[in-house]
Amino acid sequence: MTDTDGKDSQYAGKELDFLQKLIFDLLLVTDGRTTDLLETLLDEKMRVTVIRQEQLNEVPADYQVDSSAAPLYLRESLLISDKGDFIVSHNIAIVNSKYVPASLFESIAHRQEGIGKAISSMGLQSYRKVVDSGLKGEEEAVDLFQKPLNLRIPDLHTTKIPYKRYDIYFQVFPGIHMLEYFNPEVIRYRVNKVLNSKMEG
Repeated sequence: MTDTDGKDSQYAGKELDFLQKLIFDLLLVTDGRTTDLLETLLDEKMRVTVIRQEQLNEVPADYQVDSSAAPLYLRESLLISDKGDFIVSHNIAIVNSKYVPASLFESIAHRQEGIGKAISSMGLQSYRKVVDSGLKGEEEAVDLFQKPLNLRIPDLHTTKIPYKRYDIYFQVFPGIHMLEYFNPEVIRYRVNKVLNSKMEG
C-alpha cells in the first residue's frame, strides 16, 4: 500500500466517524418516529422481535402518575433490519394502559408490530418528548428501572452506545416510556451495503 492509500483510508475513516456522529446526533434529538429515520438510513424495512412482555406487579414511584390501579406492561424488544438481519436497536418500553388508546394497547398486547408503526398505521394523535440521550459504555447500560441491562447488540466491548429515552403522550400524562439503545455500527453497516452493491454492479 502506498503512502497515499494510507492517507486515503485514514481520511475515509475520519469521514465515516464524522458521518456517524452527525447521524446519531440527529437520531438522539429527534422527537419523530425513530424507526422511519432508521428505515430511510438503512434503505430497509425494520421488524420487531419481542424478547419479553409482561404485566408489572409492582409499579415503581417514577411511573405512578396518579392513584389509579391501571396495569402497566413492560416490553423488551429488538429492532432488526429485514434483509440483513442486522440488530439495529435494543428497546425497553413501559406502557400505561390507562393513557394509551385501547386499539393501540390491544395491538401492543398481541405483539403485532412495533409501537411506533402501530401508532402511525392507526393514525393516532401523539407527541414525543425526549427526556435523556447520550452515549454509554456496555457496562453502564440500564433499563427503565436503572437495573443493569444485558444488551443483545453484538461486539460492543470497546464502543460507546448511543441511547435515547423519551415519553409518548396521547393525553396529559405519558402513555409510553421508551428507552432505545442503538447499534453503533449502524452507519458502517449501511456504507458497507452501498460499497458491496457497487462492487456487485
